[in-house]
Amino acid sequence: MKDLSANHGKFTDPDITADGSRRASVTLERAETLWFNTGSLCNITCANCYMESSPSNDALVYITAAEVADYLDQIETRGWPVREIGFTGGEPFMNPDMIAMTRDALSRGYEVLILTNAMRPMMRKRVQAELAPLIAAFGDKLTLRISLDHWSREMHDAERGRNAFARTLEGMEWLRDQGARMAVAGRTTWEETENESRDGYAALYARHDFDIDARNPAVTVLFPEMDESVEVPEITTECWSILGKSPRDVMCASSRMVVKRKGADKPTVQACTLLPYAPEFELGETLAEAERDVSLNHPHCAKFCVLGGASCSG
Repeated sequence: MKDLSANHGKFTDPDITADGSRRASVTLERAETLWFNTGSLCNITCANCYMESSPSNDALVYITAAEVADYLDQIETRGWPVREIGFTGGEPFMNPDMIAMTRDALSRGYEVLILTNAMRPMMRKRVQAELAPLIAAFGDKLTLRISLDHWSREMHDAERGRNAFARTLEGMEWLRDQGARMAVAGRTTWEETENESRDGYAALYARHDFDIDARNPAVTVLFPEMDESVEVPEITTECWSILGKSPRDVMCASSRMVVKRKGADKPTVQACTLLPYAPEFELGETLAEAERDVSLNHPHCAKFCVLGGASCSG
């Protein structure tokens, strides 16, 4: 059970903050990325997974290639200016339709981003035999963002379990040898500065001949810990001018995510990749329904997106 006591009384009314101010909301200004959660099952259990993915969590079931194709059709019907299709999980390569979904999106001309731990699900011979031709055929249109929590074995394994670091590096080396475009997702929870962290990643990449830019925050993405027990301020309409930020810069101004819940007949569209289980951020079954404004009524909206300025897309 997550400890939400630090924000008691906050984030309850979608329109009004705890002090009576008008809550900020975000309009879908430009739909550039459509995410698909491939399912919440994962081959490992991490110490701090915001998705709570594990080998037993099937709250979000495997989405199918046919269901993804339907949403890709809807993009065209709605005229969304989408450039990128993202796949996240769980571990996407556990989904039996992962390659088919990737091929469909690439064949339609989209860039594809897959978030993976590059471990055994991706390294199965059947997956390798199907993934390698996609890498060869589509080149930089396909990016695999590898979950590498830290540049050191000790810190990474503390999050993901013994020998996880070595298995992930093995997967990255295979991707390197296929000529795959790679990025990395790390964490900022360690007692080191951002420069020290990027120095560590740069040295790691150099040792393994990985063509990954450690200095580019869109390529080596360092995410803050998403701790819901930490008190965060609510975002009011006045915050934009106070912070010098624009609602256009928040993730839900440019993306949506499709999920399929256990027991549901159809997938639904969530406002945000960070809130896959939150019913108040479910916008409907279609992209047309998902075009409505999103109220920033969750601690993640403040800490992660507005104050942290983070984004899941490159």
